Amino acid sequence: MSLMTVKEVAAFLDIQEVRVERLERESLLVSKEKDIEGNPLFARNDVENYKKLAERLGGL
Repeated sequence: MSLMTVKEVAAFLDIQEVRVERLERESLLVSKEKDIEGNPLFARNDVENYKKLAERLGGL
């Protein structure tokens, strides 16, 4: 399982990092782990699936 940081997810989804953090807080994008500093880490597969779903529902 490949993990992505908030910064990597934001770049992949082409959104701001703050929005990624909000998606995680609202449990719309669930983190798998936390790094040493307590920042969320996301599974690449979950992020890709979220992007596909969001695009089908009308975009991010």
